[in-house]
Amino acid sequence: MFRKIIKILAYLCVVILILLAILLKPVDFTPYFETDYYTETQLRYDSLIQSIHTEKGAVSIGLSKVNLTPTFGSDSDDAVSGKFIAMPLSGYGGRPGTATAVHDSIYIKSAAIRVGQRTLVIVGSDLLIMPPDAARIVVDRANAELDLDRSDLLFTATHTHSSIGAWSGGYIGESFNGPHNPLVTDWIAQQIFNSIALAVQDLQPGSIGMGSLPISHFVRNRLVGEKGKIDPDFMLIQVEQASGKKALIGSYNAHATTLGSSNLEISAEYPGYWQRKLEQSEFDLAIFLAGSVGSHSYRNVDGEKFEKTKFLGEALVDSVQAYLPNILMKDSIAVRSMTLKVSLPELQFRITDGLRLRPIWAEKLFPEVGEVYLQATRLDSLVWGTTPSDFSGETTLLYKNAAGAKDLRAMVTSFNGAYTGYIIPCKYHHLEGYEPRIMNWFGPGYNPMINDILGNMLEKISEQ
Repeated sequence: MFRKIIKILAYLCVVILILLAILLKPVDFTPYFETDYYTETQLRYDSLIQSIHTEKGAVSIGLSKVNLTPTFGSDSDDAVSGKFIAMPLSGYGGRPGTATAVHDSIYIKSAAIRVGQRTLVIVGSDLLIMPPDAARIVVDRANAELDLDRSDLLFTATHTHSSIGAWSGGYIGESFNGPHNPLVTDWIAQQIFNSIALAVQDLQPGSIGMGSLPISHFVRNRLVGEKGKIDPDFMLIQVEQASGKKALIGSYNAHATTLGSSNLEISAEYPGYWQRKLEQSEFDLAIFLAGSVGSHSYRNVDGEKFEKTKFLGEALVDSVQAYLPNILMKDSIAVRSMTLKVSLPELQFRITDGLRLRPIWAEKLFPEVGEVYLQATRLDSLVWGTTPSDFSGETTLLYKNAAGAKDLRAMVTSFNGAYTGYIIPCKYHHLEGYEPRIMNWFGPGYNPMINDILGNMLEKISEQ
């Protein structure tokens, strides 16, 4: 009997070892500069910098605001009208149920900026991220119908965790967004494209100004607390048409998570309160961009549910309004920009610090990442990087220091049309937890590569 038990245990051990060999493989710690994906990306970068040019001249501004709020409770789904049977929310895993109400409307807002022969469109969205499938549809339409290419579009999102979901497939995508519904993606893409088209049609002579102010008491480092650093700056771009219509574009680094997973009402979160208060005062349009929100959360906000959401958004407005007289408006500026397609390593979804799922299995869990780009744009005294991720404010501080030495401001925004998880400083890679483990999708070489290349791009467009 004893021998039989030993024999069974031995068979079980063999089966377990075989399963582990089938499912797992070691994490790849190859330095990124020795990899094929880096070489491919670097070759594109080397080619790209040969074609950088500066556009100088008068500024034209176009503005638009398109409603993204869906109707739910309909008999059928209709992507054209935005009517759906039910609407899950995005932002939290295991959220109970679908949306029960609309607390506040959500929008797509765009600001088109033309200098010389160059047109850039800043696209703000009251969404968790810019959905990759929607971005792809928009890029194709913008190219075909508006003669705009990917490099002309600066996608962003507010990162509200209470906006519409259903736009992502894959086990992980559906865990955070609810069951995938391609018609929701079509609705989002339609409204984004309409916003871009209206902004371009609205272009007329105008002016632009940049600014920034530190607001440290509403943001904290949620990854390592006081041991880490924060980027406290609220970044500002003010644009105005000669006819008098004006907009304020603002970027802050605190996660829009004042409403927890129990909330089932659609809301633009604290960025929505920030936008509405400005639009009820001196601005025709306010656009909020999630900045370097990786490792950064809100803090020092009292109240329950929407009380603290409202307090945070409107308190930030108070600070911003006090600063606005410092912004110098110009009707003529210089613009430089780069858009770099990035090659990706294979998925490295870690089970332990040193073991990961084999890519063939990891790919079954993950949503479509989309085509991945890094962008660097210089608007007068501001250098701006856009990223396909939750990008860490700790890294942005390095770029800001470099830009400051040249009397420039720097900012980095997240969610530019693809999504590759969190990009955090390399020193945190071996920590356990949500950001360094669950949301670090492409292994130890990817983060330093992105941080390095984006820094080089910002440095390049900073050149006179």
